[in-house]
Amino acid sequence: MGSAHGIARLSILVGLVVMALKGAAWWLTGSAALYSDALETLVNVAASAMALYALTVASRPADDEHPFGHAKAEFLAAGTEGALIVAAAASILQHAWVTWLAPHPLEAPLAGIAMNAGASVINLAWAQVLFRAARASRSPALAGDARHLMADVATGVGVVLGVSLVVVTGKLWLDPAVAAATAIYVLWSGLRLIGRSAGALMDEAPDAATMGHIRAIIKANAQGAIEAHDLRTRQAGRLTFLEFHLVVPSTMLVTEAHDICDRIEGAFRRDMAHIAVNIHVEPAHKAKVHDAIVV
Repeated sequence: MGSAHGIARLSILVGLVVMALKGAAWWLTGSAALYSDALETLVNVAASAMALYALTVASRPADDEHPFGHAKAEFLAAGTEGALIVAAAASILQHAWVTWLAPHPLEAPLAGIAMNAGASVINLAWAQVLFRAARASRSPALAGDARHLMADVATGVGVVLGVSLVVVTGKLWLDPAVAAATAIYVLWSGLRLIGRSAGALMDEAPDAATMGHIRAIIKANAQGAIEAHDLRTRQAGRLTFLEFHLVVPSTMLVTEAHDICDRIEGAFRRDMAHIAVNIHVEPAHKAKVHDAIVV
């Protein structure tokens, strides 16, 4: 967890550097498109600070009021980040409309383009660091931060190309048009992040590949049992909770059934480190035909 905290702190520092570069590019040029990119970077800094706070909350151990821990704070932070992105998109659209009504020539456009392009390169490099850290720590907050940075990179490239077209063609209307296109993309990425976070907060099941792997582990390590059924999973931050019913022969000793459960739990600890397994043992007459894992 310490590593994830360190990455989140560095994200704030990187975001401040990028924000300074993009803010200076907008200030030099007066470009609506560069304004859109600078404003999104401001949201990046706020999102990085929120990710750090979420990681701090999520690392707290379980207590009487939160017996399953605090890991879902990361999903809440990612959803709030999505809301900030949507707000930024609204502001960009408003600024683009004002500029569309009263277009003006760009000042020092080449310097602004160079500064903005440099900031996008920094974002691209740091996003890769965040993706690796998110995979290693299974952190939704860091993953959300990385996806947001990649969206920022995409908009940064589009903005640089758009402002370059303004310089080459002299068509001032292209500047607010690029800003509006940026706003639409930013809005889409924000809504997608909100949807992903909402699904996790609503205990959405893992993807089909993960569920298939879970079923395979149970089937391969439940020798002696009859079947497993009523699998239920939910995600809480980096931790996956799994529970299911394990049907054993009615004559089986409790110690033998317990040994099977230990074998299954050990297999999950080896193959899926961040998983909490709860197994309910049942006698043979509780077996089900529908959607059961037959051992």
